[in-house]
Amino acid sequence: MSLAKFRAHPPLLEGKLFLTDGGVETCMVFQEGIALPDFASFVLLETEKGIDAARRYFQSFFDVARRQRCGLILETLTWRASRDWGQRLGRDRAALGQINRAAVAMLEELRAENADLAGPVLISGCLGPRGDGYVPGALMTAHEAQAYHEEQIATFASTAADFVSGMTLNYAQEAIGMTLAAKQAQMPVIISFTVETDGKLPTGQSLAQAIDEVDTASGSYPIHYMINCAHPTHFEKILVPGSLWMKRIRGIRANASRRSHAELNESADLDVGDPAELGREYAALKKAHPQLSVLGGCCGTDHRHVAAIASACRSLF
Repeated sequence: MSLAKFRAHPPLLEGKLFLTDGGVETCMVFQEGIALPDFASFVLLETEKGIDAARRYFQSFFDVARRQRCGLILETLTWRASRDWGQRLGRDRAALGQINRAAVAMLEELRAENADLAGPVLISGCLGPRGDGYVPGALMTAHEAQAYHEEQIATFASTAADFVSGMTLNYAQEAIGMTLAAKQAQMPVIISFTVETDGKLPTGQSLAQAIDEVDTASGSYPIHYMINCAHPTHFEKILVPGSLWMKRIRGIRANASRRSHAELNESADLDVGDPAELGREYAALKKAHPQLSVLGGCCGTDHRHVAAIASACRSLF
């Protein structure tokens, strides 16, 4: 889909079901046995083995979307492909630019190979936090965050990516900076926050306050907001049906595990939870919040979880 067409009429706001992929990093580490330094899935793009594993992974979600006759959103393998993480992993700016472009190109190829899908297939340029996804360490101002993320966003703006998504963001100022960088590049953006077991951001700020801050600072520029990398039981009680800020949340990419972020960091095993139970929890969220339409998974999830989510929620669309 052309950027002009997407901006004029974002299909994500039509209320139709869009599935996403799952927890690519946990799938690769625990199921494929592929080491990902610093959880950087972009290294998959640098070897034939990694590319083959990534293509199989993404194809499994095309297959689910085909059966469900719905739309599909795929995140590029670039959550760690920003400047600081690249330097830490020995990739310079030129290498990172190539990595980000190659990540989009791979999804373009898969989209072309699966042109028979009934629903749209959208490519999201995945942006990750500058620091740890779970722990807000050296906090940036919005201006600093904008300067940090603008290079990666500009790269995505030069590709076939339909939009960019900031994933596992854990404080408002980084989300604001990322949003302003996307706005400057005229690139549509989705902002996805991660929350702790109490439903609050790791800083202690409420999700409502964080969304309000980003919208106020950016003129409500994000297409919508999401929650990812937390289990539904961690945030379901803080979602207020009908509230203005809740209406801005249209997507959920939950963890399979009920463990806290601290427990997940300490865990040596993969907690895949119960896909059928996760599907039922998504259906309950969808019934309480009808605007939810982008559904997928995060840590510990794979195509089985997304298939269960789709089966449990399909009749609600």
